[in-house]
Amino acid sequence: MIKNFIGLLLNGVIVTFGLLPLLAQAQQPVSNTQVAAMVEALRQAAPQTKNPKDGLYSEWQVKPETLKGWSKTCLKRELTPTQFENSAAIARQVVSCITRRELTNQFRATNNNEIASVRGAACWWMTGSYTSCNKGFTADYVQKVVRLYQQQLSKPAAIHS
Repeated sequence: MIKNFIGLLLNGVIVTFGLLPLLAQAQQPVSNTQVAAMVEALRQAAPQTKNPKDGLYSEWQVKPETLKGWSKTCLKRELTPTQFENSAAIARQVVSCITRRELTNQFRATNNNEIASVRGAACWWMTGSYTSCNKGFTADYVQKVVRLYQQQLSKPAAIHS
């Protein structure tokens, strides 16, 4: 009886250690470098309407109703559009927080396919959906974000710190 118990325990330990690398790979967190590259890509790809009264705020062109939820999620308090617009540091903090969340979700959904994750997150950023960016303006936007993301990642590491 004790021999069977020890055998089962030993098998359990062996199986657990055998699966740990797979679990670690499946739950690999999004790196700060990936988040920073995505945040910068979203900033650079943000459509510029040339209209100062377009109702969009900061370099990332965020809608006020979106900003309320994001700031509450990330900062535990709502920001006004003016606060968001007037502080590049706070805007980047909120955008980074949301970007990390969405990239993480997409990495899980795509089995850690980085480019598919960037595409999904960029599509979500523009439309609120992960998959509706196959043609027209949204497809062009997503491709631009992917290109800019890849450019950011290819820059020397000192830029990302």
